[in-house]
Amino acid sequence: MATKKTPTFEQALARLEAIVAELERGEAPLDALLALYSEGAELIRGCTKQLDAAEQTVVKLAKGADGEPVESPFDGDE
Repeated sequence: MATKKTPTFEQALARLEAIVAELERGEAPLDALLALYSEGAELIRGCTKQLDAAEQTVVKLAKGADGEPVESPFDGDE
């Protein structure tokens, strides 16, 4: 059994754009449209997961008043 390769964020976004265009045309049979919708929902879940992971990578740790690390968002100005 072959394993599915996870697309990159950019690949998933491009596929989502193609799916949206196909759904907007509405020319495919209902079962094909439902399959496209399902594929799109799966791609959205994957993109969300990738964005969440990227956000966690960007969060920096800073020392709080008590010396313990405190998470703060990365603003890029430092």
